[in-house]
Amino acid sequence: MQNRAGNVQKGRIISRRLFILSAAKILLFAGITSRLYSLQISDREKYEILSDKNRIREWKTPPQRGLITDFYNKVLADNDRVFQVHLTLDEIKDFDETIFRLKNIINLSDSKIKKIYKLKEKLKPWDTLVVSDNLDWNQFSKLNLYLHDLEGVKPVVSSSRYYPYSGNLVHVVGYVGQASLKDIERMEAIKENLVPGLKVGKSGIEYSNEKSLIGKYGIKRYEVNSSGKRINQIEHIKESQGTEIKTTIDLEIQKYAQELLINKAGSICAMDIYTGQVIAMASSPTYDPNKFTHGIGHKDWKEIRDDPLKPLVNKSIAGLYSPGSTLKPIVALAALEFGTIDPDRSILCKGHKHPYELYGVKYHCWKKHGHGYMRLRNAIKQSCDIYFYEMARILGVDKLSIIAKRYGLGSNILKDIYFDEKKGVVPNTIWKKNAIGKSWYLGETVINGIGQGYIQTTPLQLCLMTAQIANGGFKIKPHILYDKEINFENAKLKIAKQFMNDSLLSNSIAKKNYLEDKEYQPYERLYKNSKNIDFVKDAMFGSTNEQYGTSFKSRYESLKYQFAGKTGTSQVRRITEADRKLDLKQSQIKYENRDHALYIAFAPYKEPRYSISVLIEHGGSGSKAAAPLASKLIKKIIDRHKLREQMIKNNLILA
Repeated sequence: MQNRAGNVQKGRIISRRLFILSAAKILLFAGITSRLYSLQISDREKYEILSDKNRIREWKTPPQRGLITDFYNKVLADNDRVFQVHLTLDEIKDFDETIFRLKNIINLSDSKIKKIYKLKEKLKPWDTLVVSDNLDWNQFSKLNLYLHDLEGVKPVVSSSRYYPYSGNLVHVVGYVGQASLKDIERMEAIKENLVPGLKVGKSGIEYSNEKSLIGKYGIKRYEVNSSGKRINQIEHIKESQGTEIKTTIDLEIQKYAQELLINKAGSICAMDIYTGQVIAMASSPTYDPNKFTHGIGHKDWKEIRDDPLKPLVNKSIAGLYSPGSTLKPIVALAALEFGTIDPDRSILCKGHKHPYELYGVKYHCWKKHGHGYMRLRNAIKQSCDIYFYEMARILGVDKLSIIAKRYGLGSNILKDIYFDEKKGVVPNTIWKKNAIGKSWYLGETVINGIGQGYIQTTPLQLCLMTAQIANGGFKIKPHILYDKEINFENAKLKIAKQFMNDSLLSNSIAKKNYLEDKEYQPYERLYKNSKNIDFVKDAMFGSTNEQYGTSFKSRYESLKYQFAGKTGTSQVRRITEADRKLDLKQSQIKYENRDHALYIAFAPYKEPRYSISVLIEHGGSGSKAAAPLASKLIKKIIDRHKLREQMIKNNLILA
């Protein structure tokens, strides 16, 4: 009995143990099954990605920027192939060792290594550090040879901005540089395309048209071995190129204008007087934008920044100058429009011994011995200051301000393209009270009449003013980006409609209020009486093409090149009685104390199409320093006119 009971007990124990063992086996099997299910089904995508991360490497390549061309489709801003080396920081175990090896392979200088370490401190552990974005082919080949021994190092074939005409277009096109935090914050397109080595616009067209130019980044995927060496390329999603931007600039005219400004500080602008197309917008001195593409060196930056002639300033739109006597056509036009002076009235100019005097203050004419009796046309032609002192006094600064602003002075012209454009100042009594907190004085009106005093303009504004006088007094909208909808034929048609409307106007309220300050739409007439515009244009013709005219020596006998213009000399400091007694030549005066030289013109005279403004800083006399340059440029522009017309026709046909 006892044996039987013991056997039963043993059987129960064995059964219990077998049950426990079986249950453990079942639980273990279930756990293994569950884990396998998790690895192969539930978390399949996660582990596929982790597996691919060990097997596959992905490189993002910067987008291709859109090209910028001139009017004739010549490339002004191009893309060039460059070789780069990037470091993926989270893949590097020993940064110091990696840099040491790179130093010997691609010959990194000590100063470059210091910059790399400084840059690393600013980056996050998972960021990519660009060691060099402009390796030569030998360095790049050597790097690829030793790549298996370099953890986290990525050789990249990329593209970079290249400016084939260097400084000739830098103030028009602008330049690119490394994307900054400010750049990323200002535009979503930059944030989306932010890849190592991305370059974005910093000035000019490159900056204002960033959204169109930037394009879309590309992706290269490679299969790598356990050492990280690339075995083969799996996929290549090519980067897309940004939109091509076509400008109205004529490259040959632009280069010639820059050539005329060599060793000078100043500006030359040229514009189509009907379409508003900017043909040239030269500023001097310039600098090489290619130096900024890969990060400008300290020495080069210091040289540009500290240059007293200020090459970084686009003098055509950001340089502010007193217009001097180039303002006189507008002063004359204002006086005629408001009917404040009879053009046949004579005023006597006696020279320095008998200056114009107002409340005990003497105002001199530039001509030492005077001009004698002057009527308005001759006063413009010979640029008699005494006549314009008196005319400005009668006219008043507020009326002059209305007409000056109407013809483009004191306004932003290309602000949508150039963020650094200056508006300038066209003063009036209210302006002085608000800006300075003082009342306006009559003596300030007098000097304002010869383009001195508070008035400040840009060379491009003077070019626009001249264009709107030359086209018969019609509003135009200057532009530097090509628009096929704006062409000569359309402009002439709109102006013709304005003439038809003029014939229907009599003594209506519209005519009575026409001299009020207001906004004007493109091709709307700016004048009250077209005869006043014709008078001013004729006087400018005399200034250039008749004896005693201030730019007579710069004229052309040929009708093809004949132009009309007006000289200007802008004082940079007050001339004292002691200075007058010394009677020094401009060459004997310190450079920074010499007058600025200006000139405005339109050509050809019979059927005008282009306006020009020239400014030479501290050039002395407008007739000697500025007018001869305008004369040369006008010939070049007219010689290329047929070519431009043909290009316009071709564009219209293609459209």
